[in-house]
Amino acid sequence: MQQRTLGSQGLEVSAIGYGAMGLTMAYGPTDEGAGVAALRRAHELGVTFYDTAEMYGWGTGSNEILVGKAVRDFRDDVVLATKFGVDMSVPPEQIGGALNSRPENIRKVADNSLHYLGVEHIDVFYQHRVDPEVPIEEVAGTVRELIEAGKVKYFGLSEAGPETIRKAHAVQPVSVLQTEYSLFERDVEQLFPTLEELGIGFVAYSPLGRGFITGTAKPAGHYEATDMRNVDPRWQPGNFEKNVEAVERLAELAAAKGATVSQLALAWLLTRGEHIVPIPGTRSPKRIEENAGAADLTLTDADLDAIAEILPLGGFGARYTEGHVPTWI
Repeated sequence: MQQRTLGSQGLEVSAIGYGAMGLTMAYGPTDEGAGVAALRRAHELGVTFYDTAEMYGWGTGSNEILVGKAVRDFRDDVVLATKFGVDMSVPPEQIGGALNSRPENIRKVADNSLHYLGVEHIDVFYQHRVDPEVPIEEVAGTVRELIEAGKVKYFGLSEAGPETIRKAHAVQPVSVLQTEYSLFERDVEQLFPTLEELGIGFVAYSPLGRGFITGTAKPAGHYEATDMRNVDPRWQPGNFEKNVEAVERLAELAAAKGATVSQLALAWLLTRGEHIVPIPGTRSPKRIEENAGAADLTLTDADLDAIAEILPLGGFGARYTEGHVPTWI
């Protein structure tokens, strides 16, 4: 597996990472055994970057515990990223306005995550969402203290805009920004000049359009009741059909190269910059193998032109339902 450097502080990870959110939330019933098997298969294939968060266990630590259990035997070979900043004292449906990046909470979450993961340090500690009630300089300063104490190695931000990034970076260098990015979702490209200027890497979450760019999407209402895709705008009538057609065209292009549409989508992300790493998530070891193979797929200029013709501006439908879109500041 190729390696990539994220940011200018020395963070090195595999070109394809792994996003663990779906192991415990958002995509229907969970299966701990399948999750552990998927994570371990990823390691066998050279994936060294694993992304979790306090929020993914909603106060129980379940996601971090699962990740920690899976990587226990090869912890020194991998980079573990987790996140703070969501208020766990409110019901999950209120997440949109429930943030907590106060210094005392950051410290508490760090200690909890160390315990749940079963590790001596957190490799990457992200602010999950920008908290308008807490100055970002105060947040960055608190993470700097954790770095100085040896509890954290690298500082990351998620869903942050240029002003926030600059202010944080001036206090504690930011190694990486994480935001949704895929063939379906391009808005974050407006932040790339800032990241390049400051020497900050980028991690693309939902790089397969929350599973739509796998060729297996079903219409909204055909998923288990807790699955977020039932309300995702891209799965709604009108948008769904257009997105299916686009994915079918992408799949034809991929097949001509002996690849799958998922591999094509991940390989496309890798062409967008040398400091970009996608973190697809799946519970299937076979999907892990498929995703890892994307690192070896070379796209020509003609391929990129064909992709641009199919999806020049991204997918059809908004990124989130109204009122839940993060505001970049």
